[in-house]
Amino acid sequence: MIRFLLNVLWLIFGGGLVLAIGYGIAALICFVLVVTIPFGVASLRLASYSLWPFGRTLAPKPGVGVASGLANIIWVLLAGWWLALSHIVAGVGLCLTIIGIPFGVANFKLVPAAIWPLGQEVVPAP
Repeated sequence: MIRFLLNVLWLIFGGGLVLAIGYGIAALICFVLVVTIPFGVASLRLASYSLWPFGRTLAPKPGVGVASGLANIIWVLLAGWWLALSHIVAGVGLCLTIIGIPFGVANFKLVPAAIWPLGQEVVPAP
């Protein structure tokens, strides 16, 4: 019940809806530029994760190869670093208030996903 309440509050006040729309627009751009379709799929995964982060976590996807690692390096250079930086800045800002601490932690939880999205999947938290 607490996770549901935190997710609803995250959606309204924590920026979850704005993040999901941003990742969705990035996914659409990646789908239009056919070569970047894997990045679009990863961006949709991030949109889903940023929309409802409480109660879910990242796990390595089994059977991921070297191509995924190379694509992640390209992702970090083009988009990952500034996405991660924006999550860190938002997380620090939210942690300045007691009420915002859970939302700041959720932003920090999104940093690894923003940096290295390919080869990972979103799974329910234990």
